[in-house]
Amino acid sequence: MDQDLQTTMSLLARTPAALAALLRDLPEAWTHSNEGEGTWSAFDIMGHLIHGERTDWLPRTKWVLQVGESRPFEPFDRTAQARASQGKSLAQLLDEFAGLRAENLAALRAMNLRPSDLERRGLHPALGTVTLSQLLATWAAHDLTHLHQLARVMAHQYRGAVGPWSAYLGVLQCAGHSSP
Repeated sequence: MDQDLQTTMSLLARTPAALAALLRDLPEAWTHSNEGEGTWSAFDIMGHLIHGERTDWLPRTKWVLQVGESRPFEPFDRTAQARASQGKSLAQLLDEFAGLRAENLAALRAMNLRPSDLERRGLHPALGTVTLSQLLATWAAHDLTHLHQLARVMAHQYRGAVGPWSAYLGVLQCAGHSSP
């Protein structure tokens, strides 16, 4: 499927409710456990999504429209959530993410992007030239990547408890797909 702005935004608008339905009011054993050293918990993932809402998707959209390919995007700090989430509860992170996502989607709608805008180009510091359409499609795929990661991290907590059924549970066979 090609990226279509309305289709992309319909998925982006649903992510906060999906996360809240999965995570809100769960015991910390589900939300603060990870897959081992150097991996993220549900709490960490929520912090990462918030950081992206603040510094990645909409700021880079504006960058493409205002700066284009003349200078690369600011690098994205993929671990900034560790500092930014300190002292917060998961409920606070879920609420913060929902608020930021709603604001960002409203701002994106207000841009009234045309098909020609979606073909405008920016310069990613590692990937090189990218289009605004690719950036917006990546925003949606990024949400889905972290929903997948959440399922995998949470299933990992029952890796031993399921016994021999682990052979039939694909989520327990998945080693992850995002590069460090």
